[in-house]
Amino acid sequence: MTALANVLVIIVVMVLVVQRQMRAQRLDSGRRTWLLPVLLGVLALRDPQLLDRSHPGTSVALLACSLLAVLAMGCVWGWTVRLWRGEDGAVWAKGTRATVAAWSGMIAIRLGLFGLGAVLHVHQTGSALLLGLAVLLLVRSLVVNWRARTLEPSFGTPAAR
Repeated sequence: MTALANVLVIIVVMVLVVQRQMRAQRLDSGRRTWLLPVLLGVLALRDPQLLDRSHPGTSVALLACSLLAVLAMGCVWGWTVRLWRGEDGAVWAKGTRATVAAWSGMIAIRLGLFGLGAVLHVHQTGSALLLGLAVLLLVRSLVVNWRARTLEPSFGTPAAR
């Protein structure tokens, strides 16, 4: 995919994900949870220019730092989601203001790493962002699903915040 196409995919996915996270929705722990991260990861890993061949060491280091950052942010994001059980026993989830703050922090970190790469003259493609987004969504899903499994069986609505 071209860089412009990658950026457009990233923007569309981020808008859809954040918009969905801010609405209360029944938690789906099925295959759908893994589908989007896997598709994004495959798209990213197919790009032969994922790493800059002129600066391979620096490129790998930047990608590794980026992936470590999104791993951490995915965990933070997963812990900012409010979970509760509905009257039927199903688990529901909704993002909070802390979720928006986590997204803002992740974007700031990614911009900082992109700026560092530009200063170091490392060619960066949108595929690295796409791979980071895939890892972020996967880690968030893992954390939220783990939290949902450990949720006490109670009924009612979420506490107002």
